[in-house]
Amino acid sequence: MTGQSAATQAALASAVAIALIGCSVVPAGQAPPETVRNTADMQPARSQPPVPEIRLAVPATPARPEAFVFDGALEQGGWLRGEAPGGAVSARLDDQELVLDREGRFFAAFDRDSGPVATLSATLADGRTIESPLTVAPRDWNIERVNVARRAGGASESFMRIRRPELAQIVAARAVDAPSDGWRQNFIWPVAGRISGRFGSQRIYRGEPGSYHSGIDIATGESGTPFVAPADGVVTLATDRPFSLEGYLLIIDHGMGLNSAFLHMSDIAVREGDRVRQGQYIGNIGSSGRATGPHLHWSLKWRDARLDPLLFTGPMP
Repeated sequence: MTGQSAATQAALASAVAIALIGCSVVPAGQAPPETVRNTADMQPARSQPPVPEIRLAVPATPARPEAFVFDGALEQGGWLRGEAPGGAVSARLDDQELVLDREGRFFAAFDRDSGPVATLSATLADGRTIESPLTVAPRDWNIERVNVARRAGGASESFMRIRRPELAQIVAARAVDAPSDGWRQNFIWPVAGRISGRFGSQRIYRGEPGSYHSGIDIATGESGTPFVAPADGVVTLATDRPFSLEGYLLIIDHGMGLNSAFLHMSDIAVREGDRVRQGQYIGNIGSSGRATGPHLHWSLKWRDARLDPLLFTGPMP
């Protein structure tokens, strides 16, 4: 390229440099070259993170026991709560059919005069039977022997005309199967006071036994003292007038056939069908009905078995 001026050579070098960078002028008859991008000016490509697989957490089903599991007060007037063996379709305490909830849990109890042994039994879906023998501890009841004859004759017909409708209401209230889990709770005392009458105490009249005391009496010294529900439940009876023996009477169903009755009240603060909670105010102590002074008679029943409230609460605080 001799003979060209320095200026001409500089112009040609500049043109070649521009062409190398990316000239848009294409000689005739040639296809345009691929576009070349300056990678130094580009953002690096971002790879998309993998979409995580969504798995819903399914709560693990607790393993059911292979035998009966239970606790409670295994003695006369006592109770037990437990869980039936896995696969059980039915369960019994001796000859009494038990109700099992969805988790196989149940409640059962022993009457004041229950014998020394009992048996829990479960029938499984495959037809097998699982049994658990129980020892029921005897109680040393407060028995008073008096050297007088028991009063002869029963109640008069005039009294029974009043009494029969009252008994019918009590039986109907205790037959209600209320949807409550109160039976699963640790019961509390409905009121603090002096225990003036204990469950199971009895008089023997010249060898003939009288009726035993079916509940526990709590004396506070004055009428009108408020008391609370010992456990959750549903009100199945709240009398609007005093009954001949019980006075104003309140019955609360705690579920599984377990119910509380409160007698001799001066006032009832709830109505039939109400759902009450443990510790809720439900009424006031009085001396209505056949009572010698203001006190609260609290009794517990499971089906036909009469139970000792003291075994549900522990000692009076």
